[in-house]
Amino acid sequence: MVKKSLMYINLCLILLFVGCQSEKKEKTEAASFNVTSPLIKDTLVNKDYVAQIRSINHIELRAQEKGYIQSIYADEGQFVQKGQLLFKIMPNLYESDVNRAKAETKYAEIEYQNTKNLSDKNIVAPQEMAMAKARYEKAQAELSSMNTHLRFTEIRAPFAGIVGKLHVRKGSLVDEGELVTELSDNSKMWVYFNVPEAEYLNQMDAKKDNNPLHVRLRMANGKEFTQDGIVQTIESDFDNETGNIAYRATFPNPKGLLRYGETGNIVITSPYSNAMMIPQKATFEELEKKYVYVIGKDGKVHAREIKVAAELPHIYVVSSGLGKDDRILLEGLRMVQENQKISSKYQKPEKVMSNLDLYAE
Repeated sequence: MVKKSLMYINLCLILLFVGCQSEKKEKTEAASFNVTSPLIKDTLVNKDYVAQIRSINHIELRAQEKGYIQSIYADEGQFVQKGQLLFKIMPNLYESDVNRAKAETKYAEIEYQNTKNLSDKNIVAPQEMAMAKARYEKAQAELSSMNTHLRFTEIRAPFAGIVGKLHVRKGSLVDEGELVTELSDNSKMWVYFNVPEAEYLNQMDAKKDNNPLHVRLRMANGKEFTQDGIVQTIESDFDNETGNIAYRATFPNPKGLLRYGETGNIVITSPYSNAMMIPQKATFEELEKKYVYVIGKDGKVHAREIKVAAELPHIYVVSSGLGKDDRILLEGLRMVQENQKISSKYQKPEKVMSNLDLYAE
């Protein structure tokens, strides 16, 4: 009697389990999923590259003579003109050397003139005349050298620009060659960035004739710089470790907003003809590879790897892995499994994309 009861209970449990599984399967198959197709359309793709901003001319100013800083005539961040006096090293010693050299030159000149007068009268030998002339020329050379050392006690701006950090103060003892400040010419800025090999080739193919490549600069605050830049220099070699090549773009900087050492992103707009575009939400990723679920004619879903050529807001431009007539699962990617048969509702790609803030032409 007990055995019959247990058998009856087990039979009921089995029937209940089978019924639940059948109900779950029916619900899954009954669920309707939205599907769509790739949108084929010409579009523009903005590509960002991390950039370093440099002045068109940025130099270190160093002392050319040893001595104490007597005066400082410019402050940090001040704009100075070419030739403007910035620092003065105490010149007393060098002034004394100049005065001594002047006296020696005067003495050598008088000696030379006396010897010349005697030579004209054939009183002295030509060799003595030549030696007097040599002593006079030597004195002149020493005077010129002393004047040069005296001028080096004044540190002037070699070009118009902005003074950097002051590394010395009034009264500081500086050695010859010691750094005193930096000077930046920010009238134009050089912006450096690296481009992968494949993108470099695409850009070169898209260029017309010898027209320069125009770029934009997105600053650190997310705003775009008001002036466009032109790529004027591309390095000759690719970096074998990164596969990149270095570009240098030149930007006019009339208001002086850009400064040496800033960072930002270069934005290059590239046209894509007949681009195949799908929503990003229709993809999933496994082991750094991107996939979509393609719905076959039998209604079953199959995962398929795709290659992404470019990225737009909410959109991927697909280079391979899909055909224009393929139907892909738009939503509910985590609710299905490989080879699962589903009921689907088709949505036109134009309607789907219109809700994704697509920028296309």
